[in-house]
Amino acid sequence: MSGMSAEERQRAIVKTARRTGAVDVNELAAELGVARETVRRDLRALEDHGLVRRTHGGAYPVESAGFETTLAFRATSHVPEKRRIAAAAAELVGDAETIFIDEGFTPQLIAESLPRDRPLTVVTASLATAGALAEADNKTVLLLGGRVRPGTLATVDHWTTKMLAGFVIDLAFIGANGISREHGLTTPDPAVSEVKSQAIRAARRTVFAGVHTKFGAVSFCRFAEISALEAIVTSTFLPTSEAHRYSMQGPQVIRV
Repeated sequence: MSGMSAEERQRAIVKTARRTGAVDVNELAAELGVARETVRRDLRALEDHGLVRRTHGGAYPVESAGFETTLAFRATSHVPEKRRIAAAAAELVGDAETIFIDEGFTPQLIAESLPRDRPLTVVTASLATAGALAEADNKTVLLLGGRVRPGTLATVDHWTTKMLAGFVIDLAFIGANGISREHGLTTPDPAVSEVKSQAIRAARRTVFAGVHTKFGAVSFCRFAEISALEAIVTSTFLPTSEAHRYSMQGPQVIRV
């Protein structure tokens, strides 16, 4: 293995990260037969190219035009953090009567945390969310039509955006693959990006909810600026100083 070029090594590292969800410096060094410092150098190079994000002792893959995690995978990572965030986000419903819920696992958890004591109309592109809410009391569910993307099980394309364009929605709960102060909210797929930006245009208020690992990550398609958000809901794993920098651009930042 140690006869590999830096480029081959880095390709192998990205492949492993994407397959398993994270890589560890010590394990990679042993696997590739190179020094830990070499692996760290590889991870720095990959981070510069936007392919991974480094963590203490390792790295995890960044979602990009060429790689996106599935809903099934998302349902297994950072789950306690996502549940806390979802519960806090659901508290922002206020007097909203119509709500858009984005595709993704955290938005699905928000749907399950919505107030049960009053009628709400929920608009969503997510088959999982529509299914979870269809049986709920007091909920009217509008599922946006369109092409269903495998992996995330959500609808996209012009049918979806055209239907959304006909609504005025009180509150949109939006997810993203990356959120950064420079590039705003991003996602790998242009078709998904269109649906998200149309939902934000249709909504009076927009709330982003997501785990700390999304912050500073940048994907391929930008669909909103930070200033478009009323609130950002994340966990205390996002440092206070970072939270403050985001709030300078307009939204209230809630850490739970």
